[in-house]
Amino acid sequence: MAQGARRTVRQVIGVAGLAVGVALFLSVAAMRHGFFDLGVYYGAIRYWVHDGGEIYDFLRPFTQYGFTYPPFAALVMLPMAYVSWTVAIVLSVSASVAVTLVLFWWLLDPISRRAGWTRWFAIAVALCLAAAYEPMRETVNFGQVNMLLLFLVAVDLLRLLPSGSRWAGATIGLATAIKLTPGIFIVYLLVTGRWRAAVTAMGTAAGATLLAAALFPNASREFWTEALWNTNRVGELSFVSNQSLRGVVARLNPEDPSTVVWLVLVVAVLALWTWRARSAVAAGDEATGLALTGVLMCLISPITWVHHLVWLLPALILLVDNAMAAPAGSHRRRRLLVVVSVAYAFLISRIVWAWERDFTGIDGFLGSNVYVWISLALLAFLPIRPAVDRAAVEVAGPDEGSRARTGVVPVT
Repeated sequence: MAQGARRTVRQVIGVAGLAVGVALFLSVAAMRHGFFDLGVYYGAIRYWVHDGGEIYDFLRPFTQYGFTYPPFAALVMLPMAYVSWTVAIVLSVSASVAVTLVLFWWLLDPISRRAGWTRWFAIAVALCLAAAYEPMRETVNFGQVNMLLLFLVAVDLLRLLPSGSRWAGATIGLATAIKLTPGIFIVYLLVTGRWRAAVTAMGTAAGATLLAAALFPNASREFWTEALWNTNRVGELSFVSNQSLRGVVARLNPEDPSTVVWLVLVVAVLALWTWRARSAVAAGDEATGLALTGVLMCLISPITWVHHLVWLLPALILLVDNAMAAPAGSHRRRRLLVVVSVAYAFLISRIVWAWERDFTGIDGFLGSNVYVWISLALLAFLPIRPAVDRAAVEVAGPDEGSRARTGVVPVT
């Protein structure tokens, strides 16, 4: 058997073994949410289209949960009114898997080339690991739109902006019109001096919002004047699933969480993010800029449910990328691989739920906010690599790249 064939066989066996291990893990650890959030979208859209009700008046039976996204999101989801519940589930899962596959293709390509892995092997391993990742499995089990929004942002930052496309900013604007939180990426464009892309993003978001207002004036009026400000529709701030800075503060005093303390923390992380994001863009490291801004969004949003933490995926992948870019056997490579392994282990563990009912005391403060501590560490310490360094390593390959980084050159 040829060497290439033997390697392929080993990789197939490795992926199959990993898939079985992940499946066994999920059979024990994964919660089944019955596509709860998708059910809210589906019920609200059908109530709006078929029953003649207002979309923001709909509440899922026996809950306080209703449709919380802007009217443009309702326009995007409108086809759900004309398909069965089963088809809606299939479309939701398929869309999340498809965009995850493309996103991993973009982010993993440098790693697979440096490590000498085949692309299919790197992506297959990543998909298996992502299936065990709690925010990803929660996104799929709830029927959430997180990966679709991350994909739209990545299209801009990883594909359009680096080439200077005149459409740069457009898909960030679409993501913002669907859900307001990706608007932080417009701020990212502004603080890093991409004025044209920022204007395009704002124009696209405004245009999509105005289109929805023209088509659905009553729904738009209700969202912007009432539904947007009704915090009872999204749940308790102190609930352990809220892994944002606001959640940390709320769990300190659930009855009267300090808004002042929260705002001070937000200003502090914004300052740190501004410095690090500008440094990343100055170094030509757009992927790290994307990762840092996704982490920031999770930290400063008043509500960051566990499933929203799929926005940490680019940062975790880039940690692996930086580890593999370091010389084989080096302290830096070992340290980074240990860090990403520990972070990943916590993020698949459901550890914060151990304090779901009682998050008091030192252990409650530390344990119920573990994912927040990971987010803060990623924001502060995710490495930034100059474009010249990345290009040299990718062109040279794993062996030559290691020599280039250590200053050792081959004798010719």
